[in-house]
Amino acid sequence: MMDNNNTQSQDIHTGYNDLMQVEVSIQSAEKMVGSATMSLDPESMEHAERAISNARSLLNDAKSNGTGMDTDFLQNAELSLAQCEHQLSEAKK
Repeated sequence: MMDNNNTQSQDIHTGYNDLMQVEVSIQSAEKMVGSATMSLDPESMEHAERAISNARSLLNDAKSNGTGMDTDFLQNAELSLAQCEHQLSEAKK
């Protein structure tokens, strides 16, 4: 006999995992940007750009699925990504 309550609870989407993915992807992008700007290696720069792009995509998804309760988190995430983009842009000059 299957436990219907257990099955249903697995289908619930709270958005918490989305926010955690955004946070981890931004942390990864920050590290890659830091490394790329220190080494100025073109390949590292490309990887950092890709990491920023992936993080931005996850952030945009989280914004569309947002609960309204995570506004501060999303604003801070947006700011962190903007700083990453600026740092990488400056390093390319």
